[in-house]
Amino acid sequence: MKILHCADIHLDSAMTANLDKDKAKERKSELLASFKDMVAYAVKENIRVIIIAGDLFDTRNISVGAKKEVYNIIINNPDIMFYYLQGNHDNGSFLAFLEEVPDNLRMFGKEWTSYNAGVIDNGSIIKNVVITGVELDSDNSGKIYGSLSLNAGNYNIVVLHGQEASHISKNNAQVISLKDLRNRGIDYLALGHVHEYSSDRLDARGVYCYPGCLEGRGFDEAGEHGFVILDIDEVTGKSDTYFVPFARRNVYVAQVDVTGCANTFEIEQCVRKFLAASGYAKESLVKIELTGTLDVECEKNTDYLCKQFESGFFAFKIKDCTQYKVDYMSYEHDVSLKGEFIRNVMARENINEQDKAEIIRYGLQALQGEEIG
Repeated sequence: MKILHCADIHLDSAMTANLDKDKAKERKSELLASFKDMVAYAVKENIRVIIIAGDLFDTRNISVGAKKEVYNIIINNPDIMFYYLQGNHDNGSFLAFLEEVPDNLRMFGKEWTSYNAGVIDNGSIIKNVVITGVELDSDNSGKIYGSLSLNAGNYNIVVLHGQEASHISKNNAQVISLKDLRNRGIDYLALGHVHEYSSDRLDARGVYCYPGCLEGRGFDEAGEHGFVILDIDEVTGKSDTYFVPFARRNVYVAQVDVTGCANTFEIEQCVRKFLAASGYAKESLVKIELTGTLDVECEKNTDYLCKQFESGFFAFKIKDCTQYKVDYMSYEHDVSLKGEFIRNVMARENINEQDKAEIIRYGLQALQGEEIG
């Protein structure tokens, strides 16, 4: 028996932080298409159960088109049972849209809800595969664990959406206490909210897993994205999991050391050499972080640099993370206004060395009549 575990699809995301209006619209459509393709994958692989562990949608204000398409995907795949636990982004707007819940859609509430999803039968031992979940909120998250009651004779899957304590949340998702879930008869803890794949032991019996998001939406979601397959042997009851990369576009964030470059041209050559060796596909989203140390008088134009490469990828961004060094001795006896300015900054004891270098750089740009930046 195979079960597909996904989470954090975030349909109808705006995605305008790193993309222009047209590309954001295209990417929004791609997220919906990836969800549909994922269900088609399940059909092809004869997977009859899909667990959506929260944040199927990104916002309360979901477009009618997205709602209708998700509804149609569900009702047109009647052989698949969808177990959908709402996350902190979902806000119930999809349910409010439905005139009636499809027969193959199972939902969870603010108390533990359990569903029989299948049977393991080796002729002598029969086990039910039971999926149990609850939507966490500020009212129940601290006390819900005590009311979890599982039959140890079943194969138990528990579904939750939130951050386990070792992850830092950027929003108001609830904290999941793994210690309160240990030794409770859980075989597989299906989690959502963390946007990168991770899996580990929960206890001697079970494992917990975040499948990550289906598609990376921005440069804070770099790396492989997809979903997880839980494969349960219907004879032995033993199970295994594997991650399936599925994203239409990959998101990359890479550092390029440009130490010693004297100008924009030399920096461009460093970036070009790195990209040639990287093998990043044209449809990728790429962010390059310039690192290393440059002379304070290095001519550097990151906007121009970005223009040299942006046509080669779906999205391209350059972030300047370099530091500056100042050869103070070369200005010690310089009688020009530049020399006097640099010596004056150097003499300030209340400013650290890197801040001095930044001040000197901006000052030199001003003295040369350049745009400050």
